[in-house]
Amino acid sequence: MRPKHGGLVAFAGLIETYAEPGGSEMDTGAILTVNANADIVHIHDRMPVVIDPQDFARWLDCRTREPRDVADLLRPAQLDFFEAVPVSDLVNKVANTGPEIQERGMAGRSPRRPGAGSRARTTVQMSLFQQ
Repeated sequence: MRPKHGGLVAFAGLIETYAEPGGSEMDTGAILTVNANADIVHIHDRMPVVIDPQDFARWLDCRTREPRDVADLLRPAQLDFFEAVPVSDLVNKVANTGPEIQERGMAGRSPRRPGAGSRARTTVQMSLFQQ
């Protein structure tokens, strides 16, 4: 999934530093989700909350605003905001960090990688996007 018209996406998130009873601290975070819109629901029933640029300051203002003041931002993204694009199975492996993982893939095939041999592996990942 990516924004149909490019650019960055800001997801609504919460962060907190958790203080354990022993005194150590751990930073924690979560991305908030809502029911998927009609464009996404055939892929998954939930989607992250997208915060529009004009609402950044409002979402991030935790000193003067109460949660109820931003509750209206907890909604599915506008229809047609995201697009589903086929990707290779390189995306599902943390070790793959090169620019080639951003290339549009063919359903079920990996692009050829240096040192990967002559056979491209296949995957059923794209079955999510095929109807």
